[in-house]
Amino acid sequence: MRNLAFIIISLFMFNCSSQAQIFKKAKELIGGDAAFTKEEAANALKQALEQGTVKGVGVVSQVDGYFKNPEIKIPFPPEAQNVEEKLRAFGLGNQVDEAILSLNRAAEDAASEAKDIFVAAIKALTIQDAINIVKGEQDAATRFLERETTSQLTAKFSPIIDASLKKVNATKYWSDVMERYNKIPLVKKVETDLTAYVTEKAIDGLFVMIAQEELNIRENPGARTTELLKKVFK
Repeated sequence: MRNLAFIIISLFMFNCSSQAQIFKKAKELIGGDAAFTKEEAANALKQALEQGTVKGVGVVSQVDGYFKNPEIKIPFPPEAQNVEEKLRAFGLGNQVDEAILSLNRAAEDAASEAKDIFVAAIKALTIQDAINIVKGEQDAATRFLERETTSQLTAKFSPIIDASLKKVNATKYWSDVMERYNKIPLVKKVETDLTAYVTEKAIDGLFVMIAQEELNIRENPGARTTELLKKVFK
């Protein structure tokens, strides 16, 4: 799994002129060396993460959120790459394209379900979790969410993706493509658990986007408007 959580750094970057200053300020905040408590600092982190994840999930759950993003677009499964090549060579590119589009539509359908799972994990953050995230690597928040939510996301996404694959005719497109391929003389037949594959790739893509947003928030200026954030990050 990769990388959709958004570190608090953006909340005070407008006061810091370098990344070194940013992390120094963050550690001061979480360490309790300012005019507020560790609890307030941790709650501010939760607010920032929650706002960011809600925004990020909204991006990938839109139509074309996966399909038109080359970094997370879901392709044919690895074991079926030769299927795509052979079918395109036989002039069946349109059917292949329909199958790929339908896989991505299923992921987009499921992605919105991630929001509540992420929010619950963020609300459960302890003060120590917050300290570890601030002091951690550039993707520390992403890794935290990945550890805490992957199993829940898989359980939640799987039935939605299964239903969506049927709704967008992915199962039919895939069956048609595989049937045509498997009729080619001398080829090795390909069998794929389509629901499991799309579920895994959808979650992978979600964390790719989370990691990008986390890095962006760590490095670029930004601000938030809640009273707690103003108090902690003034």
